[in-house]
Amino acid sequence: MTPLDFRNTNALWCSVLAETLVRCGVTQAVISPGSRSTPLTMALARHPGVEAVPVLDERSAAFFALGLAKQKGRPVVLVCTSGTAGANYYPAVIEAHESGVPLIVITADRPAEMRDCSSGQTIDQQKLFGGFVTFYHELAVPQADVTLLRYLRQTVVHATDRALRGPVHLNAPFRDPLPPIADETAKALESHDWEAFFTEFLAPKPEPFMGVTLPHKGRGIVIAGPAQSTDAEAWSEAVWRFAKQRGWPVLADALNPLRSHASHETTMITAYDAILRSGTMAEKLKPDFIVCVENWPTSKVLRTWIDGLGVPVLLLTASDRNGDALHAPTRWVRCGIEDVLSAPAGDIAADVRTYTAVWGAAERAARRVIDASMADAAAFEGRIVWELAQKLPGGTPLFIANSMPVRDAEYFWPANDRELRVFVNRGANGIDGTLSTAMGVAHGNAPAVLLTGDLALLHDANGFLSVPRFNGSLTIVLVNNNGGGIFNHLPIAQFEQEFEKYWATPQSVDFARLCAAYGVSHTLVADAASLAEIAVKLPVRGVRVLEVCTDRNQDAAFRKKLFADVAAALG
Repeated sequence: MTPLDFRNTNALWCSVLAETLVRCGVTQAVISPGSRSTPLTMALARHPGVEAVPVLDERSAAFFALGLAKQKGRPVVLVCTSGTAGANYYPAVIEAHESGVPLIVITADRPAEMRDCSSGQTIDQQKLFGGFVTFYHELAVPQADVTLLRYLRQTVVHATDRALRGPVHLNAPFRDPLPPIADETAKALESHDWEAFFTEFLAPKPEPFMGVTLPHKGRGIVIAGPAQSTDAEAWSEAVWRFAKQRGWPVLADALNPLRSHASHETTMITAYDAILRSGTMAEKLKPDFIVCVENWPTSKVLRTWIDGLGVPVLLLTASDRNGDALHAPTRWVRCGIEDVLSAPAGDIAADVRTYTAVWGAAERAARRVIDASMADAAAFEGRIVWELAQKLPGGTPLFIANSMPVRDAEYFWPANDRELRVFVNRGANGIDGTLSTAMGVAHGNAPAVLLTGDLALLHDANGFLSVPRFNGSLTIVLVNNNGGGIFNHLPIAQFEQEFEKYWATPQSVDFARLCAAYGVSHTLVADAASLAEIAVKLPVRGVRVLEVCTDRNQDAAFRKKLFADVAAALG
């Protein structure tokens, strides 16, 4: 057991808290500077079982922690001082809640007698994050009392367990002295049996899931939505096994492992967004039944098609949140695809085989048009994700920013077996914290890549402040189309004067100078084709930016023509 700190009451209290976290499996903490959080910071920074990462800006710190939690799949602790510091965590807490990422947020606070009396750096921190946490609790003011320390221990154990389903918030008030200045307040507890103290409790364990058996008949499709499993291979194999035993095609979102863990025995559809833009094909491909795995897909075209079908839907998700965004005739089974007990393989009906074959033929026809267009379009920004998917080293962690990058992945990412690990913030679908989350994903990980637009990167430019303490390699592929390219696809784009000022919002930023200010390498690359060749040679460590400038108006027109070409090819 790590020795506890008996120099004063706050030190003992926080050393018990830190030891409990470590015994519950927590190994990383992201800490922003401040005075009121001093006891927490000292305890976590001095615990040998905790990697404590300092990040100046609380908003960046929260997204950095979010990235770490996504990478490891286990809770990460966030610590800040009192006042508005915790409010800067809000966007990341919302994202963690919406995507079920485990975070333990601890906001230091002043005790009750120092609130509501104009005391400095004090705001109302009670339930600061509202309904966006799975558990909230205000800890007691520290006391050197074994009974209260047992309460602290069990509360932290419970919070850590609840964090497995999303963020939790502990508000922690402290009286002076804040640093570990020795006094006699905790001295009497040194002789307590602390090993027994930490082993007398049992951490809660989940009950075993008994599984669910599903029917094995009819013309069905499997839709695999955004999912970020810590065991991508096992997750992919479970989806493929499920679909193969039913003879159904799998419509695989780019934001789950399937497109980089392709199966040669199951029909995978990657071009469904383009295929379903054809009214003829949309009607021909109507299924009898849909199984949606984890989440609804990114594609608005696919979601609209599902919404109009009116067929039964089975939603398989381990989340306890309502995932039925379409309010379809849906049966919701709370389990992961790995938990499903597949029916024994049997004869697959002829009409099912024919139905799946129609999907397969449409996929091949659409991919021929898409791949040929990509190969001929050196300057098109959508080509970047097409190239990265095929050329990045196997197993590369790839964080994809929201807006156009995530949609280009949906449209153009081809099936392959390169086992890339795709990360994205699709809980709230915002551009907040893009750089910081990617750095958290890359910290202590294999060389990683961030694919982002210019506005998403600028929105989190403070994330570069973490570069000096960053342990890893991150290549930032910056698609600079001088504004919000996604808005070019909306009807508002026809109102050019207002559109450029209030929607596209182009920014006059010299990225080479911005990078130089943070000591980050910057390279301006001629076009998408050239960028892909440079980007795939990943450095061992450090952060670099590879910038390619594109024309969002031309790219929007290119996508529109490409989708029309696919529809024409499908007849």
